[in-house]
Amino acid sequence: MAPTLLHHLLDGAGADDCPAIVEEAERLTYGGFRARVAALARRLRDLGLAPGDRVAILLPKSVRECVAIFAVSAAGGVFVPIHPSLRPRQVHHIVADSGARVLLTDAAHAAGLEGALDDCPGLRVLAEEVGPPEETGEDAAALPPGEPAPDGLAAILYTSGSTGLPKGVMLSHANLIAGTRIVRTYLGIGPGDRILSVLPFSFDYGLNQLLTSVEQGARIVLLTPRLGDDVVRALEAHRITVLAGVPTLWTLLTRAAPHLAKADLSALRTITNSGGSLALPTIERLRARLPHTAIVLMYGLTEAFRSTYLPPHEIDRRPDSIGRAIPETDIFALTPEGRRARPGEPGILHHRGPTVSMGYWKRPEDTARVLVPDPFPPPGTEPGLVCRSGDLVMEDADGFFRFIGREDTMIKTQGFRVSPTEVEAALMETGAFRAAAVIGLPDPSLGQRIHAVTVPAEGAPGTADVLQRLRTALAPHLVPRTIEAVAALPTTPNGKVDYKRLTAERAAAEI
Repeated sequence: MAPTLLHHLLDGAGADDCPAIVEEAERLTYGGFRARVAALARRLRDLGLAPGDRVAILLPKSVRECVAIFAVSAAGGVFVPIHPSLRPRQVHHIVADSGARVLLTDAAHAAGLEGALDDCPGLRVLAEEVGPPEETGEDAAALPPGEPAPDGLAAILYTSGSTGLPKGVMLSHANLIAGTRIVRTYLGIGPGDRILSVLPFSFDYGLNQLLTSVEQGARIVLLTPRLGDDVVRALEAHRITVLAGVPTLWTLLTRAAPHLAKADLSALRTITNSGGSLALPTIERLRARLPHTAIVLMYGLTEAFRSTYLPPHEIDRRPDSIGRAIPETDIFALTPEGRRARPGEPGILHHRGPTVSMGYWKRPEDTARVLVPDPFPPPGTEPGLVCRSGDLVMEDADGFFRFIGREDTMIKTQGFRVSPTEVEAALMETGAFRAAAVIGLPDPSLGQRIHAVTVPAEGAPGTADVLQRLRTALAPHLVPRTIEAVAALPTTPNGKVDYKRLTAERAAAEI
């Protein structure tokens, strides 16, 4: 029987003695995984957790975090993962906003909260680890009834969005299970795979790796890297077959991981990118170092998980494409007038499919802006909702899409609308930078001026030379007015470039 709830994924997973999770020296089998999930789920029930209650999880990437995610589901609760790097004020916002009844954490993080949660009435903090039962044969399926429906709430993932405090994206059990089914289908993930997990589980892309691994009875290796070579050594030592990352990871590997050139990574079958576009020079460096590894480029948003993917054989033909619709999903672009954009015409990307979220927690107005009535319901179906991404894209005649930019981050300069992505690609193609981020800053005569924040490559040419190259490659209104050099670009906890911080800091400095 196909799983209908998140914790059901464990029922059909690997045999009891098969490796499930590897964390440094600790190895947990699927039998041990199931036992620990059942024990923690029962403890949560004993604490009075009722169906639908929220449980915040503030833990480092670990076996314990994996157990917590499945245990909350098995207990009938809703898990709310919190990135462990967040400050007490940010943790307080997520715990208070979600109305969490329980916080699962460890002693170190509990002590670091410094009383930030003292005004959260009724919150129970569970900082000690719950071990598996002793030879009771207890499993998650033996827990008391109270399970939600498949379309019931399973998780709330907090995302910073473009403005304001982080918002909680509500994901149903059906959303999460559909994501595992779809991704393992087009990536061909199976029981024999060994997946290296470097992305946080508070990020939908990282969470999907855990769920997909369990769904297939595969092995997941947990890593919180400090250096690029930490990743390379883990890939080599564990004979990793699948690695997912965001652009900052690939820059780290290709620019600051000396061991990559000599490591035996012949087992690495597939690497996947999401969370931002990958510059062509980075792709070329990855191909040179990993000639037998398929590179799959993907695009998604937390509100709908994954929307498109670009098969490896299409990269040369469409190097600037975010790909075509993932299985079971329809993607289309709408013009401001509400009609479907023609090939080559810009429009806002809309997503129809089983991974479209339930909207934002306790934010009906924000939900209504993102989940909108389907303008073209399939024949014979009741009109439903589609996800309006806010991303400007163009579709070609073959159904492949190109990302132009965020509707709310497009730079308006000299009467033109400029995509930061287009300028960033041109900057990276010069070979002068390890990373680049383009923002718009207020300008009394231009409206906004284009400002590039860059991490220079070793031996890079000077700014004057770079600007000369850009003037040859770009229209005049696309050329940055200023190029700023920094040691590193700030990133969000999910590893994406923090454009909000870049813009706010520089705009404030000019006041």
